[in-house]
Amino acid sequence: MLYREYEPDVLKKLQETELDMLKDFAELCEKHNIDYFGVGGTTIGAVRHGGFIPWDDDIDIGFTRANFDKFVEVAQKEFAGKYKVLNADTNPNYVLMSTRLVKVGTKFQEECFKNTKCDFGIFLDLYPFENIPDDEALMKKQAFWAWFWSKLLIMCEVSRPTLYVTGLKKAIISTVSFIGHYCLKLIPNIKRFFYKKAKAIATKYNNQETKRMAWMFDPQMFTSMILKEDVIPTKKMPYSGLEIRFPGKIESYLTKRYGPDYMTPPPEDKRHNHPPYILSFGDDDNK
Repeated sequence: MLYREYEPDVLKKLQETELDMLKDFAELCEKHNIDYFGVGGTTIGAVRHGGFIPWDDDIDIGFTRANFDKFVEVAQKEFAGKYKVLNADTNPNYVLMSTRLVKVGTKFQEECFKNTKCDFGIFLDLYPFENIPDDEALMKKQAFWAWFWSKLLIMCEVSRPTLYVTGLKKAIISTVSFIGHYCLKLIPNIKRFFYKKAKAIATKYNNQETKRMAWMFDPQMFTSMILKEDVIPTKKMPYSGLEIRFPGKIESYLTKRYGPDYMTPPPEDKRHNHPPYILSFGDDDNK
């Protein structure tokens, strides 16, 4: 499922909770001189709506690898007890290549992960962007194999993944995923192997100077390849009452990522959110 409407009061409370988290996140980054930038739907929200896309239920943040590693180190110390860093290094049952900053005491378990034994909670999505080679053939090779191993990692825990395709292609991928899931569950330590393979390929060029960087693990390949000059230096922009950092050339970033019509809201059947199987705010008003 790609989109489902929330009850208005539930979505409002979820967005408010995430904004409180974003405020703490931004303050910690400013304190330690850690650069970051809004990405994905968060950038569209900032430009088109001045904050959250009205139906959106998460916040997406990008970093260069060096800034990401610095943030994780600092957050684990200074956010202890309030927020936790969730990724494949901190929990072996987490099968995404992204990292989540999770509010302790909450629950946000998506439908596709309903059988996964992992401490999912209300979160900010954190994405380390890695260097990619300027040579197009080398970039495509790197991106394909990083993406490939990451999808096998997800298959270890998810028998029916969320797919962004339809028709016969969806049926074939769904069937292969279902069979592959139960085969992979028989292999000890396979999740760690897939994670290390994907990460090693993604970080292969980080010691080289390149013009571009990328997050390689989107549902579809090649969707988050960005010019560094479109992002750095970052700039502060309003976002739902806060001031947070975005790509310096945000219009160029958005045009390349989404096309020239990014200011036009999509019809409902093209919208995307993360409908939860379990949602708890950790207070007396749990939903």
